[in-house]
Amino acid sequence: MSQMEIIPGLADVPVAKSAVSLIDGKNARLAYRGISVETLARDSSFEETSWLLLKGDLPTQRQLADFHHELRQRRKIKYKLKEVIKNFPEQGHPMDALQASVAALGMFYPVRDVTNSAANWDATLRLIASMPTLVAAFHRLRNGDEPVDPHPDLDHAGNFYWMLFEREPSPSIRKVLDACLILHAEHTMNASTFSARVTGSTLSTPYNTIAAAVGTLAGPLHGGANEEVLAMLDEIGTVENVKPWLDAKRAATPSFKVMGMGHRVYKVKDPRATVLQELAEHVFSEMSRPKKYEVAIELEKYCAGIYGTKGVWPNVDFFSGVVYQSLGIPTDLFTPIFAVARVAGWLSHWHEQLENNRIFRPEQVYTGKENASYVPLEKRP
Repeated sequence: MSQMEIIPGLADVPVAKSAVSLIDGKNARLAYRGISVETLARDSSFEETSWLLLKGDLPTQRQLADFHHELRQRRKIKYKLKEVIKNFPEQGHPMDALQASVAALGMFYPVRDVTNSAANWDATLRLIASMPTLVAAFHRLRNGDEPVDPHPDLDHAGNFYWMLFEREPSPSIRKVLDACLILHAEHTMNASTFSARVTGSTLSTPYNTIAAAVGTLAGPLHGGANEEVLAMLDEIGTVENVKPWLDAKRAATPSFKVMGMGHRVYKVKDPRATVLQELAEHVFSEMSRPKKYEVAIELEKYCAGIYGTKGVWPNVDFFSGVVYQSLGIPTDLFTPIFAVARVAGWLSHWHEQLENNRIFRPEQVYTGKENASYVPLEKRP
């Protein structure tokens, strides 16, 4: 039998055509439907960006108003689902709770036929609207607090903050959280998006599709890097310790990798990191710069002279954890917030997958035994 070439991790292997987003890693460019992510983070909103990803074009004023209304109508979750979440172990990880909750949500709003465009759109709206509610409900219930009902007068980001803390965010906090959602909403064919497309290709329900994507995002190689960056910054401790810390790490391990530095696609500084820094400064002006942020800035400067020529620069996770922590968000909610944002991208790819669907069925290279004999149990040594 002829041997097929194995491409580990399907690196650089195209698996689908897509018009949703574009990355140019050499020129620090990420665009959603042709519009740069920096422009969207500064000037758009998560709702408008979600419409753009899903529909392909920016909405009219009427379309955006209707979209806002439809999302707000679907923010609440069934009381029976709240009871399910209430019975999750308090020590459970929020990503596990979110994956289970998304799957359970589909039992309350079943989609039997994914060729039904109206049912698919309703599920799309419900998933985008409900995921912040699911995350906030588990977070509050595990701490012994009752879930906070959605706020009808707040936008997506502001309402999410409200449901977590039962207080309205300041304008700058709302803006930076909204920008974080936009920056994480889509990123071409990453692992969780591929997982969504594979699950969707079987004509499984949108809820199963998103639950599969959440499970993929939960892995530490995908969604948890910003948590590890915070641990690293804690270990460094002070601005003055940046150089001695990194020098010691590199002396012990020449191939040492700094968490939050480098990206499989970007060979320059991640454009999402750049715009996030800019917007975060507005928040820090209200509450002073966090010590970890000062350490991160110094680490970035020192790393530039060491790794910059190798195309290793900060990615969005290098700063996002510091920003979330400054907002009072617990560390283990960072990845669920990633999912709250990325659901817009996952669903956009799911709709695209269904347009000309073919089930994913890759091949393998068999490396096991051949022509093995069956030995009866009583004759085995």
